[in-house]
Amino acid sequence: MTATGKTFYLETFGCQMNSHDSEKVIGTLQQEGYAQVQVEEDADLLLYNTCSIRDKAEQKVFNRLNDYKKLHKLGKRFAVIGCVAQQEGEKIFERAPYVSLVAGSASYRKLPEMLARLEAGETRITGLDDRQTDLTFETEFTSRQNPYRGYITIIEGCDKFCAYCVVPYTRGKERSRTSDSVLEEARRILDLGYTEIQLLGQNVNSFRDPSGKRTFAELLVALGELPGIRRVRFTTSHPRDFTRDIVEAIDAVRTLCDHVHLPVQSGSSHVLKLMAREYTRDWYLERISWIKAAKRQIALTTDIIVGFPGETPEDFEQTIDLLNEVQYDAVFGFQYSPRPNTPALVMIDSIAPAEKSVRLQVLLDRQREIQRLNYEKHLGEVMEVMVEGQNPARGQISGRSSQNKPVNFTWNSSIAPAPGTYHKVRITKTYPNSLVGEAV
Repeated sequence: MTATGKTFYLETFGCQMNSHDSEKVIGTLQQEGYAQVQVEEDADLLLYNTCSIRDKAEQKVFNRLNDYKKLHKLGKRFAVIGCVAQQEGEKIFERAPYVSLVAGSASYRKLPEMLARLEAGETRITGLDDRQTDLTFETEFTSRQNPYRGYITIIEGCDKFCAYCVVPYTRGKERSRTSDSVLEEARRILDLGYTEIQLLGQNVNSFRDPSGKRTFAELLVALGELPGIRRVRFTTSHPRDFTRDIVEAIDAVRTLCDHVHLPVQSGSSHVLKLMAREYTRDWYLERISWIKAAKRQIALTTDIIVGFPGETPEDFEQTIDLLNEVQYDAVFGFQYSPRPNTPALVMIDSIAPAEKSVRLQVLLDRQREIQRLNYEKHLGEVMEVMVEGQNPARGQISGRSSQNKPVNFTWNSSIAPAPGTYHKVRITKTYPNSLVGEAV
């Protein structure tokens, strides 16, 4: 390392799980004597925590590395960690020879050892664990970067092997923490002053307590009853493991947020079979019926892929019909794009990019109209909002409802409320993607 001391810069690409992994990596680095800096030029070690879900994800990483390779001449070291590191492996050294460390997420528990080797002068260090590892990355040294929400990863990896998805190959098999360890971490988070906790997992509801003490629903209840907790969220759920007792838990414990994100991916059973999702449209809709029958009004959001190989115009129409039937509060829509190592690579992708774009726009336009009507139902309602920040240009405070809907509201004091505080807000205006109101 350079004579300036042990400093690091970390940039995160991708999902909430990657962001929380970065919190754990930062905590581990700090425990090893490193100080975090906010500018690449000030760092001795530059780390890029990468995501391989989006199209051309690896190219974005190599472009970023190329932008800063000049810093290598100044004695800087580079590390590529996360999903692209696991996916590309030692090929990263070939394309970017100035990189010194490549580590997948399953190897983060070995970071202290890898850092020691780096400091000893090694220039090609790899941490690419077999996907069959039973170990998770737990650390008491997590450096929480979010000022208002504490994240806890309860399950890592994925055993589902959907045809389009690279996660099983980059994150490894499903492996859960014990429910006791999750509750212990939750108590530590609450002791830090947090009141909202979000459980994370590629398939969070696939959680299987190694100790056998609690089901996922029972863990939710236990978390929701901890002293000091105000909100418990969880994402992302898989329809195959979504059980009725999850809805019963949300109904029974008010601190469990009234929001479920349940990715459907397609409204066509034919396409779902091609995707290897291992459920049908009817199976999915049965779970939606459980949610809609709840005593509380539970917001529903989903993910949808359009243009998957083999999707006919009729299949796509079934997806639009599903939107009309379920009436989602939000949809994250994507055009299909092939990812490395996935089964879909051998399928004939005969749908033209222009047609995929048309289908995606039709989907988003229809969903926007559904959301406009859904959000209008909140007009005049008084709801509890947790503050996340502020927009000085508009003179508004930004926050989120228990249903995970963005709320911007006016505040009648010169001192803005702090992130993480809760306030009653009367909704005075609605948009398809947000609500506007005034503090009560």
